[in-house]
Amino acid sequence: MVVETEQVIERTKKWISEVVIGCRMCPFAAKEFNRGSIHYRVEIDSDMEACLRAFLEECRRLDENPSIETTLLILPGAFPDFDDYLELVEMAEALLDAEGYEGCYQVAGFHPEYRFADAPEDDPANYTNRSLYPMLHLLREESIEHVLDRYPDADAIPERNIAFAREKGLESMKALRDACL
Repeated sequence: MVVETEQVIERTKKWISEVVIGCRMCPFAAKEFNRGSIHYRVEIDSDMEACLRAFLEECRRLDENPSIETTLLILPGAFPDFDDYLELVEMAEALLDAEGYEGCYQVAGFHPEYRFADAPEDDPANYTNRSLYPMLHLLREESIEHVLDRYPDADAIPERNIAFAREKGLESMKALRDACL
């Protein structure tokens, strides 16, 4: 079932506000969210080629619009299988290199079935990257470096998020995310 574009964006914004920002998963998200400098694109096509084409279009959008800090390419009807999604992420990373964007942009992945390598499927820590829909998050590498230089102990963020999720527990983390639907 294809969900309306605006509904996908509103749900994604709610997830960012209530989970990513509300649970302090990313201490840098609130500033850009509140500034409105996040671009949201919903890609309805579900094949690999169309998604990669949309990904490259978003790289170009960032090139042309310095006021956009980051882009979320949301893929509500694509890549329900996490392993297929990982292939998309790998190909997107290769595309960054092939198109001369290495060192300019980074891609981060979020997926409803996200699973850390070697983690059991029911590990609450997986919810630190479990989104409502498969998505590719394009970030400006220069901006990442800038905020990391100013943020104390940035390397501890993932470990803190994992500890938080495990303390909350599987059902609580699932409920937090699912409340955004």
